[in-house]
Amino acid sequence: MPLPENYVEAVYADPGLERYRGNPLIEALPPIMDLQALKVKLTGKVEFNPQDCFSKGHLRAHQISALLDDFFQPLSIHKQLEEKISVMIRGGYVGRNIADGSLNKKMQEGYQRIMSGVTSDFRFSQTNSTAKSLSLIGCSGSGKSSTINRILATYPQVIYHQDYNAIQLPYLRIECPSDGSLKSLCLNFFREVDRTLHTGYEEKYARKRHSTEVLLSLMGQVATQRAVGVLVIDEIQRLTLKRSISKEAMLEFFVALVNVIGVPVVMVGTPKARPIFEMELQAGRRSAGFGSLFWEPMKPGPVRINPKTGEPKKTEWQAFTDKLWQYQWLTNRDEILSDEIRDCWFDLSQGVLDIVVKLFVLAQMRAISTGLERITVKLLRTVYQQELKPVHPMLDALRRGDPELIVKYSDLQLPDMDKRLLELRQVIDERQAEKERIPAFGSNEKALRLYTMLQGMGCESGLLEPLIENAFQQYPELSLPELSRIILDWYSTPPKSRKPKATNVKSTGWHTLPSDDLRFKFSQAEKGRFYHELQYGKELFDVSTWLS
Repeated sequence: MPLPENYVEAVYADPGLERYRGNPLIEALPPIMDLQALKVKLTGKVEFNPQDCFSKGHLRAHQISALLDDFFQPLSIHKQLEEKISVMIRGGYVGRNIADGSLNKKMQEGYQRIMSGVTSDFRFSQTNSTAKSLSLIGCSGSGKSSTINRILATYPQVIYHQDYNAIQLPYLRIECPSDGSLKSLCLNFFREVDRTLHTGYEEKYARKRHSTEVLLSLMGQVATQRAVGVLVIDEIQRLTLKRSISKEAMLEFFVALVNVIGVPVVMVGTPKARPIFEMELQAGRRSAGFGSLFWEPMKPGPVRINPKTGEPKKTEWQAFTDKLWQYQWLTNRDEILSDEIRDCWFDLSQGVLDIVVKLFVLAQMRAISTGLERITVKLLRTVYQQELKPVHPMLDALRRGDPELIVKYSDLQLPDMDKRLLELRQVIDERQAEKERIPAFGSNEKALRLYTMLQGMGCESGLLEPLIENAFQQYPELSLPELSRIILDWYSTPPKSRKPKATNVKSTGWHTLPSDDLRFKFSQAEKGRFYHELQYGKELFDVSTWLS
């Protein structure tokens, strides 16, 4: 009988450590990752072809939108989190082994605990449990959940051990219920197990009015029976919504979660949940495990010097933004990210990963829809003011560094992001329809492609059409690169009889001109600030230096 799609059959390999050897639950897991393997596994796959920068606007809009799902650049905190989860999963299995009977022993203890109705009796305390817990705290959009999902995706969802007729769940991820109920949280656990294994635990246990303590014991029995490696509980701050639950009661719940279930637990939440975790650390319980990992936004510095070369090393902020900057589908894109734009980008996003990427995506969409076709400081500020209003309070709190405000606004998110992207795509489509004009060689697909590419490079369409027509008449057998070289040569040195007429560009179109054009710079400057934006030695003649 074939295994379900989300199952894999166990393949055993040496785990590399004596502590882990002889345990099929650990030997069936993927190898422990080093830094290079981590980068390969976690880095997002973004398909980018420079030629696509000259595609039609509606096509580029789809590629830009895909960055929200596909772009992921591993940082040091991602490596730190992956190592902790890796140790927790393998360490949690040390006390549970299907080969030596220790797993069956734990199942027997859990059964006796449930049948006796004593959930915290010393006789059934799992003194040899190696399970630990970790709390991960960070503002919404900082990348906590997406990082954990990518890390968990490096493990199989279900492993079937044919020799032992056993099923292993290396991880299980659940979310806290919106009503903040501990009992609903327990039922969410059974629901997720049912979804993964096609079992019926929720229906079986939800019918009976079990107390939270009994449900915890039942969770422990199911987690042991199904060999759950780590339990991830997301959106933990929702538990603070129910005022009937005291902080002490929640603390005892989480202590029992690890001690009774005997499975490592990762609790993920915003700073609103921080008081619960601080109490847990103060209590000095074994449940504290790895303690708390505070997921802070990226910082622009400090800059460190490479001792070997004496040159400054790139900060994580510089490396991250340089990588993301490569994925611009804009015809007038700047290849090098300027310090001015990078500093503005950080000021507006405060290094919150989700905001950094969304600001970049929305700026590109706006650049195409307006014809600007490049990212500028003015564009970033406009997008921030008009598109990111819902998260202004949270970002302002981060700028001030006010802990109380950060806690207050840490749950803010960007609603209707997909809706806004669709609206921008519609604007791009409308602009494309107005702009699009089928040239004389419209039936020649190869000529059309060449026309679009050269137009994207800044060549005037009025001059291109006759040049392309002439090139295809004289050299129909040449390839596109060869034809483009000929046409560009003709374009740069046209015959005297074809001297182009001077064209006037209305002030409303100055933002589409080349970046070094003074009219473009005027369009990007704030009112009354144009002169202050100009630099001596470049746009302004430095009279004082010349006189000296």
